[in-house]
Amino acid sequence: MIVTETLTLPNGVAMPKLGLGTWMIEDDTVAEAVRTAIEIGYRHIDTAQAYQNERGVGEGIRSSGAPREQIFLQTKLAAEAKDYDTAKAAIEGSLATLGVEYIDLMIIHSPQPWMEFAGEDRFYEGNLAAWKALEEAYEAGKIRAIGVSNFQKEDLDNLLQNAKVKPMINQILAHVSNTPFDLIRYTHANGMLVEAYSPIGHGQILNNPVLQEMAAKYGVSVAQISIRYVLQLGLAALPKTKTPAHMKSNAELDFVISEDDMDALKTIEPIKDYGDASMFPVYGGKL
Repeated sequence: MIVTETLTLPNGVAMPKLGLGTWMIEDDTVAEAVRTAIEIGYRHIDTAQAYQNERGVGEGIRSSGAPREQIFLQTKLAAEAKDYDTAKAAIEGSLATLGVEYIDLMIIHSPQPWMEFAGEDRFYEGNLAAWKALEEAYEAGKIRAIGVSNFQKEDLDNLLQNAKVKPMINQILAHVSNTPFDLIRYTHANGMLVEAYSPIGHGQILNNPVLQEMAAKYGVSVAQISIRYVLQLGLAALPKTKTPAHMKSNAELDFVISEDDMDALKTIEPIKDYGDASMFPVYGGKL
């Protein structure tokens, strides 16, 4: 089962390549979703300070019965934490809210605060300050690995050229019809892994006729072909769902997309609309 397969971070830490995303799952219901995912076999759980559900995620892990060391828990430092003191306090806050002694992976959620996403200011000094707080928590054993999310080449270079500990991963929006190949290549070339969030395009690619036809060819769902696509690119995948049937089917990926079909998927017409998610900055909208 794909949930048992791992990628190896630059520091040797193994990370399950398929994880459960928990964005937009409320704090009072996320514990049940996490427990269900772990029962199905998932061992990688993704959350964030911005999701406001870390408490529930931690509860779900603790009440699942699975040994803590078997769970890869990932969270994200708030995009607005762009100074050392704020970032340090936020890291301690996540540890307390999650109710864990350590976090497996913690990443800066965005190079810019959400209200200034895609603006001219790249917050280089602020990201270095936040990164220093992550480095210290990493060196203290409170975090097993550290990385970033939504970072472009210039944002990565800022850390690669100035940080003591190099970023280990970049979590980015990547799916069929929106795959930033140049950024993926650059991230990989600099020794980092890449995680794909919204590998199903926030559900907005499920009705794509090309994907539907290809999914039918392989006898799988559009969601399954979409997740398999990012995995075959060498990325980790974080499909988000709280529906047990979807959790199960998202992990049933025992098929291989042919090279010709992968090439076809790489050139599908770019998605134009993310539906209700378009209001969020990462999907091209504005707050």
